[in-house]
Amino acid sequence: MRWFGGSKRESEGGRSSGSAVPPGQVVTTKMPVMTIGQTPKVSQGVWRLNIAGLVVNPVELDWDQFMAMPQITMDAEFHCVTQWSRMENTWSGVRVRDVIELADASAQAKFAMVHCYDGYTTNMDLETLLADDALLAHSHDGTPLSVEHGAPVRLVLPSLYAWKSAKWLQAIELTEKETPGFWEANGYHMRGDPWREERFRYH
Repeated sequence: MRWFGGSKRESEGGRSSGSAVPPGQVVTTKMPVMTIGQTPKVSQGVWRLNIAGLVVNPVELDWDQFMAMPQITMDAEFHCVTQWSRMENTWSGVRVRDVIELADASAQAKFAMVHCYDGYTTNMDLETLLADDALLAHSHDGTPLSVEHGAPVRLVLPSLYAWKSAKWLQAIELTEKETPGFWEANGYHMRGDPWREERFRYH
C-alpha cells in the first residue's frame, strides 16, 4: 500500500502487498464492470451515508459533510473472486475508521453489514473495516468514480476479494454476530481472503 507517496508493506498469513499475485489470479490492466442487477444512479445531492446498528451516536453524512472529512490517497491492489487482479490502482477518499469513530462503536460490535443503493449487501469483521487500508472511495486513478464503478462512493477493502468492496455505498450497520450478505448467502466465503483463496464457503 502507499499513502501520500510513502510506502507500507505487510506480510501476514501468506499475504504480501508487494508485487506478488494471489494464487489462482491473472493480472489485467482492465477494470471489468460487475454487478448483480441494474446500476443505480445516485446523485451527490441525494446520496447519504448512514452508520447505524451497535453505535452510541448513529451518523448520517451528506456529500458535503463527507468531503469535509480528512481525505487520503492510497495505492492498492484489487483482486476479484472471478480470478482477475488489477495490481495498480490509486484510490482517494475517507478512511472507514474515521467515519466509524464519529458514530462511536459499541463494545459489543464485532462485525458489519454493508448496505448499498441497489439492495446489495456484504459482511465483514469490524477489524477489517478499522484497518488503515479500508477506504470509502470517491475517486479512482485520479478521476471521480463512474456510475458503473460505484459512484458516488464505494467501499474499498484491498485485503479481501473485491465482492467485499461494495459499490454505491449507502449504510454500514455494526452488529454483534456475523450474518451473510448477498454473495455469502449464495455460497461465497464469509471472509474472502485472496491469499488463502477463500472464494467459497464449501470446497
